Amino acid sequence: MRIIAGDWRGRPIEAPPGRATRPTADRVRETLFSMLASRLGSFEDLRIADLFAGSGALGFEALSRGAAAATFVERDPAALAAIKRNAEKLDAVERARILNCSALALPRSEAFDLIFADPPYEVGSGSAVVQSVIKADWLAPGGWMSVETSKSDKVDAGNLVIEAERAVGRARLWLLRRPSSMPS
Repeated sequence: MRIIAGDWRGRPIEAPPGRATRPTADRVRETLFSMLASRLGSFEDLRIADLFAGSGALGFEALSRGAAAATFVERDPAALAAIKRNAEKLDAVERARILNCSALALPRSEAFDLIFADPPYEVGSGSAVVQSVIKADWLAPGGWMSVETSKSDKVDAGNLVIEAERAVGRARLWLLRRPSSMPS
């Protein structure tokens, strides 16, 4: 896997060994970042969270494109080690925070401008992570959340607004937004 664009364009990142994680395919990442760029304009100075982070590819891609900081949420020990090594290789340790916890039981934290969620392809997993983010108040007013599910799964957006959805191969990408005026 490689970073697609930005300061680290073309730089390799390592995926954790084994089948415990499913790295986001390059084509899906390209589509997702194109969808986000057309809506956000820039990733400059955004606070990012990468849930079910795996290799950290989504968070590192956002950092490469100018995000200020990324928080990587992962439980798998091999994936946590891969994220740490990727942060070191990209000289991103100062901008990367790694949390060893479940994305379905998030601790209270700062609110993020953009959240990536790539849960396991299980029915309802996308809806479950959206509810976790809402419950923990992780998404800032006006913030965006992307959720990758299997092509056939649906996402219950709760009090977030579904701004776009697109099928890409065997995946479906959902872009959700927290309204700016909505109370937490």
